[in-house]
Amino acid sequence: MMTPAAAPAIISGFGLSVRGFARAAAAASRSAAVSVRLIDSFNKELVDDIFAHALKKQTGVSLKYMLDFGQNPIERQMLLSAQFLHKELPVRLAHRVAELENLPYGLSAKKPILQVRDWYVESFRDLRSFPPVRDIGDELKFTEMLRHVYRRHANAVPVMAKGVSELREELRARQQLTELPEIHQFLDGFYLSRIGIRILIGQHIALHEPPKTNHIGLISTQCSPVLVAQDAINDARSICMREYGDAPEVSVYGTPDFTFPYVPSHLHHMLFELVKNSLRAVQDRFADSDDPAPPIRLVVAEGGEDVTLKVSDEGGGIPRSGLANIWTYLYSTAKSPVDPRSVDEADSGPVVLAGYGYGLPISRLYARYFGGDLQIISMEGYGTDAYLHLNRLGTSQEPLP
Repeated sequence: MMTPAAAPAIISGFGLSVRGFARAAAAASRSAAVSVRLIDSFNKELVDDIFAHALKKQTGVSLKYMLDFGQNPIERQMLLSAQFLHKELPVRLAHRVAELENLPYGLSAKKPILQVRDWYVESFRDLRSFPPVRDIGDELKFTEMLRHVYRRHANAVPVMAKGVSELREELRARQQLTELPEIHQFLDGFYLSRIGIRILIGQHIALHEPPKTNHIGLISTQCSPVLVAQDAINDARSICMREYGDAPEVSVYGTPDFTFPYVPSHLHHMLFELVKNSLRAVQDRFADSDDPAPPIRLVVAEGGEDVTLKVSDEGGGIPRSGLANIWTYLYSTAKSPVDPRSVDEADSGPVVLAGYGYGLPISRLYARYFGGDLQIISMEGYGTDAYLHLNRLGTSQEPLP
């Protein structure tokens, strides 16, 4: 069994270099006054259990598996699902706790990061203290506990963003702001894992809800990219209208009759982000122009393996030297809607992530979770094309960090 003292070995799981670890150690020593280790906040037995689970292998699932498994959510199926989650979720949570405990540059000592870490510890403890799920009565109690876990982590993304934003401001003040690849690698893995945890819990909970037409839990068996796109466009244009008093038109090319199995909420999230970025770019470029703003074009293409959606704008594009920045968590061209110093409690955390630089990186993780991808191609001086590839076969395993 792994002891807390041996925890730094876990760091290799997300690729810290020797030099990066040296920097982390220096930062940690500077933050010693505020640093709070797991062993300082929780009993040794729980901490040992967390690190023992952090050494276990995670088990991935696919969209097709979730569809097939949830097609007939009879008592036996729900019991098997609960038993799987009872065993799997502590492993996934423990992996994240071990990483949150050992972040470089003193990030682990930031109050928001400690808050997120403690949420993960509490959920781990809830799951580990829940007795084995043996019958449908146990399963119903387990599902109620999962609902509580799901709600507990609702604000994890903005609270994490606040912690990273605080680090960014500190490093900037000391003129030490660099690309911080270790932080980006960790955040990619953390948010990808969070997507997986929430889809597993959300799917199990949704199978208990009254059935929705053409849905198996969270998954729509007949998801129409065009109809989801139109909803995302309406939401994005509404925000643009509030911000600017106007919003460019968005033209959609594709048939609403084409459908495939997918999670509509994931697709809406990705398209909303892409369309919102294009609306802002076009509006900014043509705000003082006598020429009308050209419409944004959203094209849906049906392929044998992928469904691809392209969002094209004439918003002036991105300089080639700046393209790499759009995938980092420390870069944004938008003003932050909330001063990170003004958000003290999780419940008051920002729900809009514009200004934190999280929209595109997290949208790409949503795409990759089910075997797709997101690519951005830009022509500086003209505009940007975003290609959202979605795996329509549903056989891709979760890319677990």
